Amino acid sequence: MLKILNKFFDFCGSVNKKKFQISIVLGVIQAVCEAMKIPAIMIVLMDITDNTLSSKTVFLSLAIMFVSITVDFFVRKKSAMLQTEAGYNAAANKRIEIAQHLRYLPMGYFNKNSLGSITSVATNTMENLGDVATRVVMMSTQGILNTALIIVMLLCFDFRIGLIAAAGVILFFVVNSLLQKAGDKLSAEKVESDQKLVSEIMEYVQGIAEVKSYNLFGKQTKKLNKAIDNNVKVNTEMEFAFIPYMTIQNIITKLTGAVMMFVSVLLYLNGSMSLMICIGMTICAFMLYSSLEQAGSYSALLRTIDICIDKAQKILDLDTMDIDGKDIIPQNYDIDVNNIEFSYDKRKIIDGISLHIPQKTTTAVVGPSGGGKSTLCNLISRFWDVDGGNIRLGGIDVREYSMDSLMKNFSFVFQNVYLFADTIANNIAFGRENATREEIVTAAKKACCHDFIMSLPDGYDTVIGEGGASISGGEKQRISIARAIMKNAPIIILDEATANVDPENEKELVEAIDALTKEKTIIMIAHRLKTVRNADQIVVVDSGKIAQLGTHTQLMQEGGIYKNFVNARQQAAGWKINA
Repeated sequence: MLKILNKFFDFCGSVNKKKFQISIVLGVIQAVCEAMKIPAIMIVLMDITDNTLSSKTVFLSLAIMFVSITVDFFVRKKSAMLQTEAGYNAAANKRIEIAQHLRYLPMGYFNKNSLGSITSVATNTMENLGDVATRVVMMSTQGILNTALIIVMLLCFDFRIGLIAAAGVILFFVVNSLLQKAGDKLSAEKVESDQKLVSEIMEYVQGIAEVKSYNLFGKQTKKLNKAIDNNVKVNTEMEFAFIPYMTIQNIITKLTGAVMMFVSVLLYLNGSMSLMICIGMTICAFMLYSSLEQAGSYSALLRTIDICIDKAQKILDLDTMDIDGKDIIPQNYDIDVNNIEFSYDKRKIIDGISLHIPQKTTTAVVGPSGGGKSTLCNLISRFWDVDGGNIRLGGIDVREYSMDSLMKNFSFVFQNVYLFADTIANNIAFGRENATREEIVTAAKKACCHDFIMSLPDGYDTVIGEGGASISGGEKQRISIARAIMKNAPIIILDEATANVDPENEKELVEAIDALTKEKTIIMIAHRLKTVRNADQIVVVDSGKIAQLGTHTQLMQEGGIYKNFVNARQQAAGWKINA
């Protein structure tokens, strides 16, 4: 138990740990205040048994009780505030720490781990640690402190009863240790079940459009129902597993109190204990029971807290890419790709590619699906690290840059745009914390989205749904371009930015891209002929290698994959539906 408590305090960080430590010190004062009820009662009992009870004794007892209750009130209030602050601050700080850590993980991690897993840790796990864990830890700690002080008081008044109490407490914690071990397996299963449930719920909600379209309610809900049923099963098994041990704990606390009272009466009857002490020991027996019950009733959840900490720490312990680089401002924005190799899950994706991209030029990357186009762009921007070779920006290996200083040089416009559940203004200013409204409007105008924004009910203050669900695909694309314009990075990567745009939005989107890409280094992944043919160089990537490289004219004369690509597009454009 003590090991888990210490682990929790260390996990919460130095500032919050200090708050918990102060809270524990206040808990000691609180326990002393609780224990002061014993001498307050004892002095009255002493005078009653000696037949010398006076108003002075009564007032002294009342004064002790009043001081202890008053101090206890203020100490309890301050202790609770410190515990609450430390618990919720620790959870908030760990969420931020996890989010920061995720920024520096290779993108392959997110392919292998479901969004539900990460979400579960950031929500359920942190909620458990911030709310449940804080209460469990502090109540258990307080119960232990109260128990310890009561035993000290008992030993001071009568060591024989104190030893009986100590023996009962030791036996109690032996059973409690068995309870912790019994919960080891089920606690791990509970955390995994909670995580699986979150994952299935998110998958169901995110795919609700497909579920409705294809009438998959029975089939799709089968996995979700299974996850819910399993969660119910695990939680029920956990409760049933704890019941025998908690019952034994309660029996021990009651028997300890009963034995203390019984022995006290026997000692009084044989003349080796005064009536006053005997009555006092009886009162202490009830106080000890209350303290032990407080320590034991919450301790069943300590193992779950231990696993929650391990779950969060597992993410924080993941190896990041080498991010201990320097803050570098490149002298130019030439990009050199030198014989790079990259494999994912032992499957080679990039196999010996070399490429030079001069600054302020446009490079189009084309090729068959799965050939490595997106992976090449991800390696250039260091979403992953290469397995072999190197990539240089301004003559400097990208691995020598700090991640933040490297990312300042890149802006991205993806095929699938993600917008946050926030105002349009904040989505455009994403990454520019101090951006003015004037700068936001200017970027929106350049991205050809000012007019449609002003037609919305609250204009730039309109809150859009998560993922931009409340606006069209073309509008999302233009907002993402406005966001990239705000960043004003020298290198722009366009990944199929116009692939899913309807003809009505295409003209405005092309104009927005033109505004974004002026005087920039452009790398575009594209299938549309008109966005490719004017590029300064065209790179044809197939099976992880550069199959062809040149201008549109050169590649058309050369023949091969690119010419076939162009011919296929021209034939598709010439299709007609005859009436």
